[in-house]
Amino acid sequence: MMQMVHELPGTTFSSTADRGSYDSGAMSALTLGELQRWLALAVACYHGEVHESLGRTPAAVWAEKAAEDGTPATVASETAFLVDFLPVIRRTLTRSGFVIDHVQYYCDALKPWIARREQVGRFILRRDPRDISRIWALGPGGGAYLEVPYRTLSRPPVSAWEQKAAVARLRELGRADVDESALFAMVEQMRQVTDAAAATTRKARRDRERRAATPARAEPATALPPEQDEADAEARPFEVIEQW
Repeated sequence: MMQMVHELPGTTFSSTADRGSYDSGAMSALTLGELQRWLALAVACYHGEVHESLGRTPAAVWAEKAAEDGTPATVASETAFLVDFLPVIRRTLTRSGFVIDHVQYYCDALKPWIARREQVGRFILRRDPRDISRIWALGPGGGAYLEVPYRTLSRPPVSAWEQKAAVARLRELGRADVDESALFAMVEQMRQVTDAAAATTRKARRDRERRAATPARAEPATALPPEQDEADAEARPFEVIEQW
């Protein structure tokens, strides 16, 4: 799989020695979403290709073993399965919910925990960096995760990278204290700049493609008079003239 990844444009290779003078940043072409889709397709292809050690496709071996031993265990809850792989953040619970990176999270289901927050200590929270509009809080007893959205539901979903970039930009502008409203306002401004740049880039690319598709205009050919023998230089009348 890693060998296939290193064949993508923008790879950093396995080491700086392997990378050499290759400009990974300039050659990169995939967005994070496109890379995730590519990885999913690569895994699907892997299961359909003959495995070197098995001599068969992994999918065929799986089907055979499933037929022999019965239906194998599967994921009961896709959400729970995803949450188990998300990064862990530990926070204490306040009267207004949880605060992570200047963003507040709250739902009414937190009220029983808020009432005894002094006794439960810090909570284990999980957050998807691709979409920080919600978090999952592990209950005090460790039984199950509770999904907790933004406290202000009108806020747009953003990624952790957008949030980090917006905070950095606010710091550059001299904002010592970053509040949630300023954070999301900066995210919106940065998105507008990105959208405008993307539209300009797409237009420039289309213009280049159109110019490349337009054949070069040839210089007009100069008509040369037909060669004539000296004996035929004098014009002669038609032998037959039709009457109209």
